[in-house]
Amino acid sequence: MKRLLSRTIFHAASWAGLAPALRMAFAGRATILMFHEIQPDWRSELKTGASPDFFEYTLKWLRQQGWEIVSLDACLERLAVDPEPRRYAVLTFDDGYKDNVTTALPILERNNAPFTVYVPTGAVKRTLQPWWLGLRDLFRSRDSLAIDAMNMRFSCRDFDEKASALEKVSNWVHEDYLRVEMLAPTFSKADLSLEALNDAYFINERELQLLARHPLATIGGHTESHPALAYLNAASARAEMAGNRTYLERLLQRPVRHVAFPYGNSRACGDREQHLAVEVGFSTAVTTRHGQISDRKLNPFGLPRIAVGGPSDGRIPFEGRMNGVQSAVQMLFGRGD
Repeated sequence: MKRLLSRTIFHAASWAGLAPALRMAFAGRATILMFHEIQPDWRSELKTGASPDFFEYTLKWLRQQGWEIVSLDACLERLAVDPEPRRYAVLTFDDGYKDNVTTALPILERNNAPFTVYVPTGAVKRTLQPWWLGLRDLFRSRDSLAIDAMNMRFSCRDFDEKASALEKVSNWVHEDYLRVEMLAPTFSKADLSLEALNDAYFINERELQLLARHPLATIGGHTESHPALAYLNAASARAEMAGNRTYLERLLQRPVRHVAFPYGNSRACGDREQHLAVEVGFSTAVTTRHGQISDRKLNPFGLPRIAVGGPSDGRIPFEGRMNGVQSAVQMLFGRGD
């Protein structure tokens, strides 16, 4: 409903010439954008990431609208000392997907755009249990799928119906991350190995080492196994972040100063996780909570981001989020993650 409302408000604002006013009232001085996959065949991947054309459009639009694309470090440094009303955009990618290198990197190079990739240990070491990729694989390969834990069967005749069903199940999991384990019988019945998906989707150690040497790239942490940290006790949550940081620094032979909390919403991370990130030695932590950075009094361990990609994304929703429409909707009708 909020997506539809945001889209409607942005259309109305654009038609009435109010977009600049919304931008001044609700858009911030800096935005951290959150990407995952940049998929050459976006539709067949059930629209779970962003297409290369849309990704390149976002970079060009940012520059045309006066956003300077900088690294996360440069963004925070400039916000602290720059009295001018300049606007900064930071590009981030979660999970360490192969297509971040094969598809996104050439586009980033053409646009001379710095970026950060947040990488979980398990993805690179091939031990991750990416339930979201498992669900996608099942919906892609079947026209009918039962999710026993939901007591539901989905009949999907085409890619759009498959994408819609996948989004519904994913949202159900994000309501309570204990439900991840409840998907195990579905994967077992389908004889699907989640670990086997690591090779297909995530970069390996050698590829990560090469990426870390790229002058535009920064590598950040994303825990060992990509859990919802708030569901763990403090010692386990700390170990997830510390072990990941140690592994990446040893592999890459360079400091790893930034972390992204897995899932990143209020159910998955909070004040405790922010304090733990400080203890572990990180300098910043990003969430998935929607928002922009509007002043210099920011919390570097609870940084908001604007998500890009997914089945309902496109130019109008993207421009609306960047211009503050979603922030306006949240202010009027209540905040959400």
